[in-house]
Amino acid sequence: MPRTARKKSESNIYHVMIRGINKQKIFEDDGDHYRFLQILAKYRKETAYQIYAYCLMGNHVHLLIKEGNETISTTMKRLGTSYVYWYNWQYSRVGPLFQDRFRSEPVEDDSYFLTALRYIHQNPLQAGLVDSLGDYKWSSYREYFVQAEIVDVDFPLAMFDKDRGKALDMFKKFNLEVNNDQCLDLNDDEEERKTTSDKELKKMVLNKFGIELANLHQVHKDTQQEVLGYLKDLNSSSLRQLSRLTGITVGKIKRV
Repeated sequence: MPRTARKKSESNIYHVMIRGINKQKIFEDDGDHYRFLQILAKYRKETAYQIYAYCLMGNHVHLLIKEGNETISTTMKRLGTSYVYWYNWQYSRVGPLFQDRFRSEPVEDDSYFLTALRYIHQNPLQAGLVDSLGDYKWSSYREYFVQAEIVDVDFPLAMFDKDRGKALDMFKKFNLEVNNDQCLDLNDDEEERKTTSDKELKKMVLNKFGIELANLHQVHKDTQQEVLGYLKDLNSSSLRQLSRLTGITVGKIKRV
C-alpha cells in the first residue's frame, strides 16, 4: 500500500517520534545518549532547526522541533543516518536500527505546543523510570534551568511570562501538573519496561550457557532448544529480534 503523505505544519513545528526496529533499545549506555545529543547539536548549527524539547528513552526518542533550512523529513533522515552509522560501528552490527519512517504530528497553536512539550518531558515519569522530572538525565527539562546547550528555551518561556523568573516558576508548575495529555502515543512507555536489548540478551546467554548468541545456529539441536526456550520464557524479546541475533528462522524459534 502507498504511504500516507506526511501532514505539513503551517507553523513548521512538529512533534516527532522515532523508535527502534522491533521496538528494541537504541541506547545501550550513556555514551550512546551523548552521541545522539552531539549529533542533534551538530546539525542544529548546520541546518538551523530549533529544538524546544527532547527526550531520549531506551527504545525511542521524542522531539519538539521547528524546521530550519530544510524539510523535517530531510532533517530526520540526516539525524537517523548519522546515529545509525555510529551505533552499527559501535556494536559491530549491520542493517537498520529505526522502525520504518519517523512519526510526526504538526503543532499549530500555543496550547498544543505546550501540551506536547509537557508530554515529552513527562515520558520518563509516566514510564516509572524516575520519581522527579529533574532526575532524568536525557530530557531537555533540566536545560530550562541551567545553561541551555541544545534547546531554544526563550520561545516556550515567553508563552508563560515576560519576566524570566516568573516564567520559569510557571514552566515548572505546568510540567509537573497531573494530566491526561495524549500525543503521538504508541504505548512505548510499556515497551520501555519489557524490551531487553541485544547487548543484554547476548550477555545473559553467554553467562548462563557459555555460548555466543550469534553462534547458536551452529550448536546441537538440544542446546538450541534449551537456549531458545529460556529466552522465550523471559517474554522480553520478539521472535524477530531472536531470529536476527541467532540466525535461526522465526518459524523454527516459534516451534520451540
